[in-house]
Amino acid sequence: MIVRMAGTLVEVSEESVVLERDGLAWEVMTPAYMVGRMAAEHGRQVVLHTFEVYEGSSQGGNLTPLLIGFPSPEDRRFFKRFIGVKGIGVRKALKALSEPPQRVAAWIREGDVKTLARLKGIGTRAAQQIVVDLKGKLKDIVAAHAGGGPAVVAEFTSAQKDALALLIEWGESRADAERYLTEAARQHADIELPDEWVRAALCIRSGLG
Repeated sequence: MIVRMAGTLVEVSEESVVLERDGLAWEVMTPAYMVGRMAAEHGRQVVLHTFEVYEGSSQGGNLTPLLIGFPSPEDRRFFKRFIGVKGIGVRKALKALSEPPQRVAAWIREGDVKTLARLKGIGTRAAQQIVVDLKGKLKDIVAAHAGGGPAVVAEFTSAQKDALALLIEWGESRADAERYLTEAARQHADIELPDEWVRAALCIRSGLG
């Protein structure tokens, strides 16, 4: 089983990335929360912590291997537990996790069914099942992220908030827009105007930042 991959990030899409190394290119599925971060790393060397699953019917012999990648072993561990919840398959989990695992783990720990139900494709019934199956079982995930995790802007400036509102109005999810702006702030400390923040965030999304 491939548990870690390093290579040049040559393609980024909403569902997967492509890593190139030694003349070979590998497609790696990624959860929704990673899109902004991966776009910011386009063209660079990256390391993903991976595991393999097989999709399809074993009866017909049509099993297709899927390689799934994460920025840390803790994120990978969370995903494995998340797909263990009744009714949550791999594809559903990849789309549902538009927020980082430490944030979702905190909602589960707090029993916040209402917020969990807003995740794509989840709904109230599935959110309740997630809490039943995982509450009290994610202490190691929360603890591992207590002193780290993805860079997050604690509070956006007025100009960044205006840019955030524009990005959301144009169809970006709040989670993605916040990630793009966070990365833009890391790369461009001299930006001041909302339209400049929007342009910088869109460049991050396109992998041009």
